[in-house]
Amino acid sequence: MTTDEKSIWSDLTGQRWSVHYCKHQLQVHPEAHLLPRRHQLKRKSQVHFISPIWIHLYYCQKVNYRSQPWKILSSAVLCAQNFTPENGLRSADTKPVTPEMQCIFKNHMSVSRTINTLEGLCNQKFPSHDVVLKAYCQFEALCDTEYTYSCVICGFYPAVVVMDRHRKRVFSFDCSKLKPPEADFNGEHDVEMFWECVHLDLVSRGFFDDSSQNPFLVEPSFNNWAAWIGRNTRKSCYVLNTAHEEKVPRQNEDDEVCSVTEECLIDELKRQKVSNLRILCKSCDLDTKGSRTDLCSRLLDAVKSKQTHEKVVQFIQDALGSWSVITCPHGITYSIKFNLRQESPRDFADLLLSWEHIPNVCIYESASTLASHANQRVPDNPPFQPHKGRLAEPTEENIKAAIHQKLRVHLPWLGEKLQNPEENGHPVTGSSHHYMLCNKLHESVTADPKDELRRADLVPELQGCLSSRPVEQLFGALRKNNYFMNKMEPSTHIFLMRNIIEQKNSTLNKHLLKCGL
Repeated sequence: MTTDEKSIWSDLTGQRWSVHYCKHQLQVHPEAHLLPRRHQLKRKSQVHFISPIWIHLYYCQKVNYRSQPWKILSSAVLCAQNFTPENGLRSADTKPVTPEMQCIFKNHMSVSRTINTLEGLCNQKFPSHDVVLKAYCQFEALCDTEYTYSCVICGFYPAVVVMDRHRKRVFSFDCSKLKPPEADFNGEHDVEMFWECVHLDLVSRGFFDDSSQNPFLVEPSFNNWAAWIGRNTRKSCYVLNTAHEEKVPRQNEDDEVCSVTEECLIDELKRQKVSNLRILCKSCDLDTKGSRTDLCSRLLDAVKSKQTHEKVVQFIQDALGSWSVITCPHGITYSIKFNLRQESPRDFADLLLSWEHIPNVCIYESASTLASHANQRVPDNPPFQPHKGRLAEPTEENIKAAIHQKLRVHLPWLGEKLQNPEENGHPVTGSSHHYMLCNKLHESVTADPKDELRRADLVPELQGCLSSRPVEQLFGALRKNNYFMNKMEPSTHIFLMRNIIEQKNSTLNKHLLKCGL
């Protein structure tokens, strides 16, 4: 043990926990030991170390404690059975937590449904689902999980990635509470510090009955809301989130740089709840009666007006809910960003510009918009070159050949690294070229003839190995959790989502190893 751990151990062993009913003293088991991870609760001049240990709960005449090891979640959160927080000792029953809880989420079961089912089958009372969920979150927050977010085949720097968003993932938060950041804020967030704060938020809930009194509470804000990128994949401990710079696009803006396209606007309106559409119609002085189709039709007709267009776009952008992911072709998630506003190419640009090595080939539905935005962000060293991320020079001859599927652009370094790597070349391929393409499912979105040169099927080396199916399967599986994930607090939501995806990554990596590299 280190000096700090010995001090903690001395404090814990000298502490006598008393039961609420009869003041019976509970003693720490002599063989108790500290687990690796620990947290520091810093408040004013006091520093409290929190670490999981093993304890032994002895028999009490009033409360039937089991004589077996239980995990302590914090120095103020004892894990006992049939014991409620109202009794003065904050506790939670962790027997159904740990691996069993991961199994529950894996099968898309909420904690409340699971507890209700167990109570019906076992004919006995279990701790409340809120207590069990908090206990599990505390336990996971105290575990030393790496969250590598990398593929065993592609490594830390995949040469090809697929980017997409999941639109129907929301958490309870009033977006009107978001305040502009400081004037000198550059959009950089300390990712390690932010997620440590999230862990601290979950651990500290054992000390406060009312979350409003918790000084460690993490709420969405423009200056403290970081994405997650694996430690070995990101450029540094600072990642970008420039959602505060998102502007409402004007009607006369160039479609290539507009952050919300007309197709996206129509798609998002159709995804909104009827109640939200009525509110939007009312704010635009439109009739609020009728079905979803009637409301959308009125709004789409009204967006021709400049003022109404801005209101509708602002409404879409302020609709919390989507989160953006970057995956490799095998379906392993490398980056995840919980969007404070409706997803736009800016969110993916933030993620890619935070990577140490930008992939050679990126697949995205609005490829042209994202490539243009990213190149404008870094004009001195545009990330998507040559040809602004297109596969060939946008000449009339090349465009016609691409339309008639007669153009083929070979990228041999995708299969074998260049013998003489180029300057600033990718560590896997050796090439310094970076292309922004769209796959077959998204090709119909393109309106500019030049975007025919962004079609992924023009590259023979990508055929057979590139598919949107893994991402769709990920979204399809996680969509089944919407009914309970959407009701969680923001910090709980993002913590569990990152944890669930890490478990999925781990399972898929084991499957890839089993099938053979």
